[in-house]
Amino acid sequence: MQFLLRRAFLSICLGALATVPAIAEDSSAGKPVAVEGVQSLVAKVQPSVVVVTVGDRDGRTLGVGSGVIVREDGLIATNLHVLGEGRPLTVRLFDKREFPVTQIYAHEKSQDLALIRIEADKLPALELGDSDELQQGQPTVAFGNPQGLEHSVVTGVVSALRSDVDGMNMIQLAIPIERGNSGGPVVDSDGKVVGLLTLKSLVTENLGYAVAINSLKPLLEKPNPIAMGKWLTIGALNPRHWQVVGDARWTQHAGRLRADGPGKGFGGRSLCLSTQSVPETPFEVAVQVRLREQDGAAGLVFHADGGDRHYGFYPTSGKLRVSRFDGPVVYDWHVLWEEQRAEYSPDAWNELKIRVEKDRIQCLCNGVVVYELEDDFYRKGKVGLAKFRHTTAEFKNFRLAERIEVTQIDDATRSMISEIVNDIGDSPAPNPSQVGRISEKPVAQFAAVKEAERLEKQAAWLRRLAREAYEASVREKIVAALKPASGEPDLLAAVLWIAALDNEELDVEFYKGEIDALATELKSRLNETMNDRERFEELRKLLFEDSGFHGSRANYHSASNSHLNEVIDDREGLPITLSVVTMEVARRVGLKVEGVGLPGHFIVRLVPSEGEPQLFDVFDGAKPLTRAEAFARVDRGEPDEEWLKAVDASAICARILRNLLSTLNIQETPETALRYIETIVALDADSISERLLRAVLNYDLHRIEQGLEDVDWVLKQRPAGVDLDRVRQLKEALQLRAKP
Repeated sequence: MQFLLRRAFLSICLGALATVPAIAEDSSAGKPVAVEGVQSLVAKVQPSVVVVTVGDRDGRTLGVGSGVIVREDGLIATNLHVLGEGRPLTVRLFDKREFPVTQIYAHEKSQDLALIRIEADKLPALELGDSDELQQGQPTVAFGNPQGLEHSVVTGVVSALRSDVDGMNMIQLAIPIERGNSGGPVVDSDGKVVGLLTLKSLVTENLGYAVAINSLKPLLEKPNPIAMGKWLTIGALNPRHWQVVGDARWTQHAGRLRADGPGKGFGGRSLCLSTQSVPETPFEVAVQVRLREQDGAAGLVFHADGGDRHYGFYPTSGKLRVSRFDGPVVYDWHVLWEEQRAEYSPDAWNELKIRVEKDRIQCLCNGVVVYELEDDFYRKGKVGLAKFRHTTAEFKNFRLAERIEVTQIDDATRSMISEIVNDIGDSPAPNPSQVGRISEKPVAQFAAVKEAERLEKQAAWLRRLAREAYEASVREKIVAALKPASGEPDLLAAVLWIAALDNEELDVEFYKGEIDALATELKSRLNETMNDRERFEELRKLLFEDSGFHGSRANYHSASNSHLNEVIDDREGLPITLSVVTMEVARRVGLKVEGVGLPGHFIVRLVPSEGEPQLFDVFDGAKPLTRAEAFARVDRGEPDEEWLKAVDASAICARILRNLLSTLNIQETPETALRYIETIVALDADSISERLLRAVLNYDLHRIEQGLEDVDWVLKQRPAGVDLDRVRQLKEALQLRAKP
C-alpha cells in the first residue's frame, strides 16, 4: 500500500516525519488576506497547533511533525506518517506544556490520517470546515513546525482540488514547503480547518498538498482506538527470536526485517542476533539482504559473543567484505577480505550464506563460494544480522540449520530450462505441460527468472512462465487448504495464499502466527465462568476496541482490503476479510462463529452452545444485528432467508477472489484478472461465467489452446441462459487467432 510513492511528482518528505507545507489566505475574493486579517487569524488559530515529537528507546527525538487540536478533551489530528510505527509520542502545546500520547484514537493508512489522544481537557479546539466547498484560487493560511521552527505561519492559495491522487482527496496549494509541517492545519479566513498538510511536490518548491479535512470526519464518527501499549508493539521484533544490540531501529513487517538509523557505537554498528541454538559443526546460516544505500553495509554475523566480538560477512560500497570485530572501536576492527564480485548485484536482493565446517568456513553469495575464511580467532558464538553507518537494509528468509537447501541452479534444472526455452518456437505463451514441469520446484522458478534476465529476447516469455508456475503452485496450496485429504478446511491459510497470488514474498506462516497471537491474548482474558456470548464480547473488545480493527472508510475498493496480510497489518478491511479474522480468532478459543454471505455485505453469526444465534456486523465494530437489520444491509429486492445461510470456506474464498477481480480494469491488467479467474475455477470447475471470462482472457493473451478448452466445455454443457451462438463466435475467433 505505498500509495504516497506511486506518483512521480509527489513524495513524502524524507525521513519518518518529513512533511509538507504551510499556506494561507482568505476565502472571499481570491485575494490575499490583509496583514491585519492574517494577524487576527494567527492569534485565533496558533494556540490550537501542536508539535508532535517521535522518540527512540532512550527518549531522544527521532523527528518532529505538526498537529491540530480538534476536540477540547485532548483529541489531535495529524498525518499517520508523522507517527511512524511503534515509537513513543509526545505532544507539546502552544503554552509549552508537554503530554505523552496515551492512545491512537483512529487512523486511516489510505488517507495518511491519524487522531491521537492526550490526557488533557479544556483545550482550544478548532472547528472543522467543509473542504467540499473550497474554490480554486481561494486564499488559505497554514501552520506548522518546518525544520524545527515551531509555530510558523505561511499564506497561499488553493491552486487546484484533486480527487485522483491515489484515492485521496487533496488540496493543491501554491506555497513553499519545508520538513516538519506534516499534520499542520490549513485554515480558511474564518479559522476553520479545511485540510492537513501532507505532501510536497518534486516539481517545484512552491507547491504542496494537503488532505481534505472531510476525509478526517469518518474517523471522528467511527474511531478505531489503539492504546499506546499496543501501538508500541507494532513492528517490534519478538524478543523470543531476536536480541538487538545497539540502537538502530529494527522492525518486522510481513516476515521481513528492516534496519534503519545508525547504532550508537562506532561506525553506527547494530546487531540483531538470533536466539536460536546454533547447531554443532557443521552448520549453515543464510539470509537475503537488500541495501537502500550502497555506500552502507549490512549482512550476516557469526561466532558472536553477544557484544562487540564477532565475524561479519556483508556487502559495502558494491563490494563483498569479511571482517573480524574484536571490540567497540575502529582499531579493533580487521578487514580480512574485500573484493568486488560479479555474483553480487547492487540494488537487488542477494543471498549471503556462511557454511561452518570443522576445518574451514565458506562465504557464499547467491550460491557461489566467494571466500574461504582461514582465521580461527573465534570458534563459536551466536549468529544473526548486522548493519553499519546510515544504512537502511532489509532482510528476509533468515535460516539457521545443519544444512540449508541449495538455491543455486543445478545442472539438471539448467538443462530443463534450456530445453523448454529451445522448444518455444513461435508460441507466445507457455502451455500447461511446461508450467507443470516447474510449478513444484522453486529452484526451477528461480532459474526461469534468471534466464529471463540474461536472455533479453526471451525475457518476457520466461517471466511469464515463472509467474504462471508460481501461481499454479499457490493455487494448489489454496485448493489443498480448502479440500484437505483429512480434517477440516484451513480457511486462514487459504485466504492468506490468495493474497500471496499478488505477493510472491508474503510469509503465510508469519501471518498465521499473528492470528495465533491474537487468540493467545484472548485466551488470557477468558475464564471458565463465561458463557459464549461473554467470550465473544471479549473477542470484540480485543479486535475492534483494543487492536483497532475497522472497516475501510475512505478507500473501500482498494485491493489491500482483500489481502488478508494487509488487513492484519493495517487493521482495516472489507466486511468479508474482517469476518475471516474474527472467525479464525474465535475458532482458536473454541467459539463457533460462521460466515453469513449477505449480498453485498458479509457478516458473521455466533452460534453459542446455549441460547439463540446472534448476527454481528464486523465492518461496524462487531455491532449486534437483528434479522431485520441484516436484511436492511442488502439493497435489492425482497428479503430472502437464503441470504442468512452460513457459507463454507470455499465460498468465502471465491467471494474474496471476485472482490479482487472487481478492483481491476480487466482490459488493462488481463494477466492479473486471469490469476483470479483461474483460482475461482480451481475451486468451482462448474462456474460458467468464470469459464467464459477465462476464455476471453486467454484470447487476449494468445493462450489459444486453453481458451478453446473452456469454449468446448461450455458448448458441451449447454448451460441454460447462455447464448451459445456467441460462444461459437468466440471459438471461431480463437481458431482464427491460432492460424499463422
